[in-house]
Amino acid sequence: VLTRQVCVKKRLAVLFHRQCRLFSTSSRARTIMPAWVIDKYGSNDVLRFTKNASFPVINYPNEVIVKVFAAGLNPLDVSMRGGYGAASLSMMRDPLSIKQSGSEFPLILGRDVSGVIMECGLDVKYFRERDEVWAAIPPWKQGSLAEFVVLSGNEVSHKPKSLSHTEAAAIPYVATTAWSALVNTGGIKKDNCAKKRILILGGSGGVGTFAIQMLKAWGAHVTVTCSQNAELFVRELGADHVVDYTAGPVEEPLSMLEKFDLILDNVGGGTEHWALDLLKPWTGAKYVTLVTPFLQNTDRLGIADGMMKTAATVSTKVIKHLVKGVHYRWGFFAPSGVALDEIREMVDAGQIRPVVEETFNFSQVPQAFEKVEKGHARGKTVVQISKGGDDFAAQL
Repeated sequence: VLTRQVCVKKRLAVLFHRQCRLFSTSSRARTIMPAWVIDKYGSNDVLRFTKNASFPVINYPNEVIVKVFAAGLNPLDVSMRGGYGAASLSMMRDPLSIKQSGSEFPLILGRDVSGVIMECGLDVKYFRERDEVWAAIPPWKQGSLAEFVVLSGNEVSHKPKSLSHTEAAAIPYVATTAWSALVNTGGIKKDNCAKKRILILGGSGGVGTFAIQMLKAWGAHVTVTCSQNAELFVRELGADHVVDYTAGPVEEPLSMLEKFDLILDNVGGGTEHWALDLLKPWTGAKYVTLVTPFLQNTDRLGIADGMMKTAATVSTKVIKHLVKGVHYRWGFFAPSGVALDEIREMVDAGQIRPVVEETFNFSQVPQAFEKVEKGHARGKTVVQISKGGDDFAAQL
């Protein structure tokens, strides 16, 4: 009986290791990797470099392991470092609440990745090892400030051939966020966008700079609000009309213009009190804001009460504006390899270019966070994880 129990244990161990197969760069399987992690929420001093972060494993047959060459930082990373969205993201990581509180630590931040696939799950059909890829990583997953990351195959797309890894890492998160807001929520498409009048509130940040380029490629007329020193910058990206918010309240100059078919709000605050009056009534015009209280509600009130509060808030606002003939919507980030496939074609066609403001080495991650935290960005902050990434890619 004892011998049989030992045999069963050995067979279970073999099955477990087959299911969670580790990628091996040598004859021995790796179990650790270098990464920047946080062990608690807080300010920049919670960032910690380690050479002993857990190596990612393939737990589902549709997953891939990516060797990270470059990672993009976003304001969301700074917010998550401080604990923003912790309640909702913990629920998404552990829906049945099996694990103890704080089980997300050590947590790896970073939502953008460009790199090379090193291992594929058994059900992955569209990618192979050594394929160059890019992706936007969902915030409930471990991020890209590490040597390797594991992702679902439907979150990944082949990287644009015209971009380096550093350039490519500046696009996925802002691109999929803008795509989700404009296409999925706003109903804007390549086929129906021509000559539509679109207003972007806060157009010089990551989402705004991408949205300007995509909408112009699709034939829209784009008006942007930004500071005076960013006006030339957004015009070079294609903006048709620019309103300087530092010159005074923007609602007055905007109200003098022809009304809009869609407004994308990256600013929030009190903008929704006047912005919906700028829409064309009874034409299906939409106001889509990316600044929502959803995660703040769940952090403050808990999951159940926070979701009830959120549902009551958004339904009240939808009905309030619907009777005026305009549509009020909340926009959210949504990971999508399919969207990145279409965006890759636009990049390689020269319709969209990456906007990289500053690049940092892997050892300079705390400085990169400080840069993002200052705000008023003119493009993305990118961290080079592997310096030889583009040289390696050239050899493929």
